[in-house]
Order: sequence, then structure tokens, then C-alpha cells
Amino acid sequence: MHYLFDEWGDIKKRARGRSLFIFLDFDGTLTPIVKTPDKAELSAKFRTLLGKIAESQNLKLAFISGRGLADIKNKIGIKNAIYSGNHGLEIEGPKIKFSLFSLPGYRKTLERIKNDLKQNISSVRGIFVEDKGLSLSLHYRQAEKKLIPRIKTIFHETVISYLAGNKIKVRSGKMVLEIRPPVEWDKGRVVLWLLARQIFAAKKEDVLPVYIGDDVTDEDAFKALRNKGLTIFVGKPKESYARYYLKSPNEVMRFLRDISGA
Repeated sequence: MHYLFDEWGDIKKRARGRSLFIFLDFDGTLTPIVKTPDKAELSAKFRTLLGKIAESQNLKLAFISGRGLADIKNKIGIKNAIYSGNHGLEIEGPKIKFSLFSLPGYRKTLERIKNDLKQNISSVRGIFVEDKGLSLSLHYRQAEKKLIPRIKTIFHETVISYLAGNKIKVRSGKMVLEIRPPVEWDKGRVVLWLLARQIFAAKKEDVLPVYIGDDVTDEDAFKALRNKGLTIFVGKPKESYARYYLKSPNEVMRFLRDISGA
């Protein structure tokens, strides 16, 4: 990966005169990582900037989050943007609103898994199960490091029969294990779908996608847009499908302000 501001001149040339479609993760990208998801708050300055971007003529803004749709909308709270929750399973924005699927029995399966997880991990401190409607997340950021192998073992023992029966999919993120529906859908696929939709609506091909994220789940989007747009990882540089990196949410705000002229 290359530090983005070391190549800022080339990036501005690439973006000049083009419509930008900016895709943003939330946790760790627009806000610092915090102990529990409910503590994450978008700064007033960042919200104002995003609001200006969303009103711009040649800019399209989408938030692509693992959070539930209602949660991410509440956390950001600006108009004229697309919100994608549960890694693309729920999408809402101007002239778009849908939930990707309805699988028979899936919600009941989640309820059983949630109850089993709560029972099986009740003796372990520092973890909690988050029900996001179409998915479940087991958070263990506050657990003692020495307990993490045990937590993962309990999790996989709880879900293995459902996984083997193709009733769920399991993905890992930053200090979280996620249970999703058994469909081939991720941040990469939803970004390509939204991009194709925008190109069709704009009746032109000259749309430059920009994706910024910090988590394992964002790698699907980095990979999907690898030869199509700007892919930006947030955090310490590491092996990634992203071409560039920024060091923090503050640098993300600086980049968005400069690239949009807001």
C-alpha cells in the first residue's frame, strides 16, 4: 500500500472532471474504534462535511456498514445518501429501499443461535451478542486476551451444525464474529451493484468509485474495486487489496474535504 498523501497529486489528476461515488465504512473509518458499538459517535465537523458532500452535484455518497440499517442511519443522520446495513443485506436511499432476501426459517435459526450463544458464553466476561435483525455479532473486544481462544471455540461449537447444514455463513471482523444468511453477498458485491446502478442512472461511464474502510469485511470491496477506483485502508499499513492507506479517521476527513472541495 502507498500512503495516500504521498501520491496526492496523481490522485487529484485522476479524479479531476469526473463524478465521484464515495463509499464509506463507519466504525474505524469515520469514528475511532471504541469498546462497544453504541459508544461510537460521529463528530459534528465530520457530519457537517458529509452533509455538504451529499448535496454536491458531482458526488454520490454511500455508507456501507456491518451495523443494522436503522443503527447506521441513526449514527450518521444525513440526507441524500445511500445507507447499506448488515454488509449490504439492507439498503435505503434516494429512490431505493429494500431488504435483499427473505429465507424461510432463517429468523428462527438466528433466534435459536442467539439463545444458545448467550447460554454458552454466560460465564465469560467482556463479551456480548448483538442482534442486528438479519445477522448476529459476537463482540469480544472487552474480553481478556487469554480468553479469546475459548470464546472462539464456544462460538464455533455453537454454530457448527447450522454451518454444516448451510443455514448460515460465518465471517470474522475486528474482535467480532458474525453470523449472516447463507447467500453470496458481501460489501464487494453491494458496491459493484450500486456502482452499476449509478452509472446507468447517470447515463455515463465516467464515474470514479472511492472506497474507504478499515476492517476485514472491507477487503471484499477493495478487491472488487481494485482496478476500477480508489481503494483506501484506514490504519497502520498491512497486506490488503487496498492500494492506498490513511492513518486515522481525521485523515479520512482531510481527504474527503480536499477531494470534494467542501
